[in-house]
Amino acid sequence: MSVDFKTFVEVVGFVTDVRKPVLIRGRHGIGKSEVVYQLAEKVDLPVVERRASQMTEGDLVGLPSTDGNTTTFNPPDWFKECCSEPRILFLDEIDRATVEVRQGIFELTDSRKLNGHHLHPDTLIFAAINGGTHASQYQVGEMDPAELSRYTVFDLEPTKEDWLLWAKDRVAPVVLDFITQSPGHLEHEGEFEPNKVYPCRRSWKRLNDCLDNAGLLEEWNDTLYPLALAFVGMEAAVDFQQYVKDYDRAVTVENIIDEGKIEMTEDFGVNEHTAMVDKIRGSKYVEDELTEDQIQNVAIYFMSLPSEIAVLLWQVITDSGEPNTIALHRATVDGESVAARFVKMITAD
Repeated sequence: MSVDFKTFVEVVGFVTDVRKPVLIRGRHGIGKSEVVYQLAEKVDLPVVERRASQMTEGDLVGLPSTDGNTTTFNPPDWFKECCSEPRILFLDEIDRATVEVRQGIFELTDSRKLNGHHLHPDTLIFAAINGGTHASQYQVGEMDPAELSRYTVFDLEPTKEDWLLWAKDRVAPVVLDFITQSPGHLEHEGEFEPNKVYPCRRSWKRLNDCLDNAGLLEEWNDTLYPLALAFVGMEAAVDFQQYVKDYDRAVTVENIIDEGKIEMTEDFGVNEHTAMVDKIRGSKYVEDELTEDQIQNVAIYFMSLPSEIAVLLWQVITDSGEPNTIALHRATVDGESVAARFVKMITAD
């Protein structure tokens, strides 16, 4: 059974509290490494990251030295650091490592030591692979039951909402809005054709950084398409370039909540309204208490929506906290209570 990032972050602490190693499995580009670094920030521990796929046996166990008839293996600097101070030891791509390296990691995850050198009691072990459910799509080695039994294994399948929440302060609004309205372009689902470029969560962040650095997200530019093509592939690039071209005419959350320009949505269909509610859900407005004017604008928009979309907007606002919930319950539009309209919607046949 797979879990999303929200669930993973909620439960993984119970595992690390008892110093058990964690194995994260999932498709490439979904943010496995990113979530490890976020957890490290949360517990205030530096990360020591090693790519197991690039290691030899000597890189793991260290080099020998002799003292008379005794040979001792001297640990490499990164492992000594994890033994001397609390760290998060992050071993990436272990299913691409050699058998010898994996055998060394076997001891490390089993007894928290290598060649007699013990990890610091507060050092945490995380590992990540592309294997598991999606292993057939990657050039990786299988992990046998004995190997897996040394870990607590989480198969990550992040939701669109996971990425939108993470990306809210990390990507430009135009990129965020595009994925909100075209979630199918966030990442490829299904089998991969050889040598074809596909979008993933990682590639959208990299494209965003490239375009933002070059100033190409501020207004339409012909250079955008070939760059998008290189990062996210043809299908996503075609739709993204058209979206950016039309973005100045797009309705923003600010237009609705701050400015009350509900008339801008008069020609919206169900899909456009759904996308707008999704944008509100991922916006800054659901983090704070709305002003009286903002609540009134939300109420007017609510009254204009088809029932199924209005119910979604109601949930977004009520999930944002008690003050907004109370204010929306009390709001009226043209003498009609918003709360009464909501009751009619959910009780209608």
